Amino acid sequence: MSTFALKLIAIISMLIDHVSYVFLREYSLLYAGGRLIGRLALPIFVFLLVEGFFHTRNIKKYLIRLGIFALISEIPFDLAFYNTYFYFGHQNIFFTLFIGLLSIYLINMVEKRYKNNMLIVNLLNAGITIALSIVAAILRTDYRFMGVLLIVAFYLFRGSKPLLIISLIILSPNVVQAFSVLSLIPISFYNGKKGKDIKYFFYAFYPAHLLILYLLNLII
Repeated sequence: MSTFALKLIAIISMLIDHVSYVFLREYSLLYAGGRLIGRLALPIFVFLLVEGFFHTRNIKKYLIRLGIFALISEIPFDLAFYNTYFYFGHQNIFFTLFIGLLSIYLINMVEKRYKNNMLIVNLLNAGITIALSIVAAILRTDYRFMGVLLIVAFYLFRGSKPLLIISLIILSPNVVQAFSVLSLIPISFYNGKKGKDIKYFFYAFYPAHLLILYLLNLII
């Protein structure tokens, strides 16, 4: 399964989740089913973020791209979920991905610089992870500190399915979120190939679909 295929699964899962949240009656069977399907999205996006970190030619451009789309997506995010242009109590997932990518970038730098001193590596990396998790919590990014911790876990335990399963369960605040473990099924079929190259479609899809959901909600 290529990067393209995994991205497609993730955005379809995310779309079903968001449609369920915006349009369906809470606690109905359809609502519950849609939210459960939506739990597949985050781990797949996190997996692809980490893979992207290892394969990108320019990590700084990657960070800038995430930061730009975080800003672009914030008003559509607030409109879709809070019916207001500015809601400071919850920031969109691009902010979480940005902070998480920054975390593993700094962790990787520490690992390279102090590769002969594991004590220093562990202490500094723990500090980086805690500090940026606190930043995510203060900014109230989507999934808050758990999202950042999940990105770090996917980086540290890359290739180890048992440790990733444990990480997903530990970082699940409730039973519904624990269904995210099922995301490892499509991830297991990843073949390392890129597939179709329509990178910016996936970036643009996030704010675009949120804006469309908001407009549809106004009409309906």
